[in-house]
Amino acid sequence: MSDRDHAGDDARHDAGDDAGASTQPTETSEAAAAYAAVRPEVEAATALFVDMVTGLLDDAGINYLSVSGRTKSVASFASKAERRDSRGLLYPDPLTDITDQIGVRVITYVHDDVAAVAELLSEELAVLDDRDMGLETARAGRFGYASRHQLVSVDASRTVPPAYESLRRRSASVQIRTVLQHAWAEFEHDIRYKGTVPEEHAHELDRRFTLAAGLIELADREFSAIRDRLQMALPAAAPGPDEQDQRISSPDLAKFLASKYAGAGWARTDHYTWVSGLLLELGITSVEALAEVIEPVDSADLIERMGYKYPPGAVRRLDDALLATFGTRYLDLEGNAHRRASLEARLERLASS
Repeated sequence: MSDRDHAGDDARHDAGDDAGASTQPTETSEAAAAYAAVRPEVEAATALFVDMVTGLLDDAGINYLSVSGRTKSVASFASKAERRDSRGLLYPDPLTDITDQIGVRVITYVHDDVAAVAELLSEELAVLDDRDMGLETARAGRFGYASRHQLVSVDASRTVPPAYESLRRRSASVQIRTVLQHAWAEFEHDIRYKGTVPEEHAHELDRRFTLAAGLIELADREFSAIRDRLQMALPAAAPGPDEQDQRISSPDLAKFLASKYAGAGWARTDHYTWVSGLLLELGITSVEALAEVIEPVDSADLIERMGYKYPPGAVRRLDDALLATFGTRYLDLEGNAHRRASLEARLERLASS
């Protein structure tokens, strides 16, 4: 089995999840019947995993395009449960052994953020398996399928919000890839599983997909370079600001944070707007006032006290600086009501370090 096939076993999402399912009526098998009975619970757990991963990314200030999930279909589960090798069934206890019942996919804009997401999940969750398919392909001297695959579960030693307690008994297969890697993988999967390519054209198809994969790798590098360059040369101010809105504009805040926290990744556009709202609640309406407020915060000391194991985004760096500066007043802001528990935990970390 090729690396791509192996990757597809544990990380196929959405419509592609069923593409390789058996056409035989396997739904009546014992394994399929057992899975069908619990699938509504698995669907609910899938939604919780998506919500949890999204919250972790937002809290860390890591930029991403989307977070989505899928629950393995009964037909696909049954087909996988029937797989055998020379020694017998590959999954003797399907409900336990088939680990991709829950799938989560994180799509980022640039490749650096793929690593940032993987490091974040490694810090916040228990990682049972971790494969960088793009790195494995590159080490083999080839271009092709590229995606980071992690099998994660809720760390038994961690306290989690009550809403996520039920996830302690489950794991999720997480795909992390750039939007360009995603486009290549989905198109390649769609073409191959439709089986419409004549055999005489198969080699030409492989060559073209390989060429496209190489171009995508190059484009991903260029996107990273463009982002890095723009972080150093953001516009001085947004054109035509709304005079009624006293918040610091998102472009102004992005430029200030890029200068203040050089090397920190961009956040999602809506996160700049959101943190501007928090600043407005604090009475901070200009980057000059913001600079003065957080000037006493020792960034290096704060990084050490927070003990980041992943590259925090610029908005997260600012978030921690504001937390260190204002303490419980920051906790009490209306815009922080939905995440008070996590902020309290971070404040405790600051106080105890």
